[in-house]
Amino acid sequence: MSRILFLGDIVGRSGRQAVIQHIQAIREKEQIDLVIVNGENAAGGSGLTKVIAEELHAAGVDGITLGDHCWDQRGFEKEIDDLPFICRPFNLFKGSPGKPHLVLEVDGLRLGVVTMLGNQLVKISSAAGFPVIAEYIDSMREECDSILVETHAETTSEKMALGWYLDGRVGAVIGTHTHIPTADARILPRGTGYITDAGMSGPYDSVLGRDIEPIIRRFIDGMPRRFTVAEKNVQLHGVIFEVEKGKRGCQSFERFKMVVD
Repeated sequence: MSRILFLGDIVGRSGRQAVIQHIQAIREKEQIDLVIVNGENAAGGSGLTKVIAEELHAAGVDGITLGDHCWDQRGFEKEIDDLPFICRPFNLFKGSPGKPHLVLEVDGLRLGVVTMLGNQLVKISSAAGFPVIAEYIDSMREECDSILVETHAETTSEKMALGWYLDGRVGAVIGTHTHIPTADARILPRGTGYITDAGMSGPYDSVLGRDIEPIIRRFIDGMPRRFTVAEKNVQLHGVIFEVEKGKRGCQSFERFKMVVD
């Protein structure tokens, strides 16, 4: 049996520092075998850099996923191919740099990790994921014993539909992107663990990780403002699930929360 921790979107300096400082203690306390995080907001709240990715990896993060902000940091598209522990969404257009999925191995278990970028209300252009995700997962089966699918999407309906569509085909379907942890963590009837959004790892005295006042003012008067990254009430949110080689779906699936300060 392997225990996997997935942490939702790391937001800004406070979020990534919390992960770096506490990940080893979490691994020991929760007896975690693999750690996967979404890192697409780790650099200043938008995007990722090679330096930050390597810091997270050195601290104890085994794999890093990305989403619609994957190219926000200048030059990262030239760095991603030097970072074998990172994958970008599999359904970005053909020719995009970076790995479309990961295979992480621990104690003989090979876990495939793939992110599907949603198409509803997501600003970055990508190919439709739904028509091809099942075929793509099937192509991974020879190199994987279990598969984690991250659905990085704006609408709850798109995430939930994917969970039902993939139930029984993968170990877990975990939603990200909207930064608000949902209360629907469960194992679906055919064995796949599911949650609509794992939440973010970052400052919760905020609006989705950004300082509150500028966003409130934007809603009041409609004027453009710089949305600075917040820093208070840092929490880590995600999911811990268990998979076993040779068994369908997952054996347990539950939310994870840690209040840092």
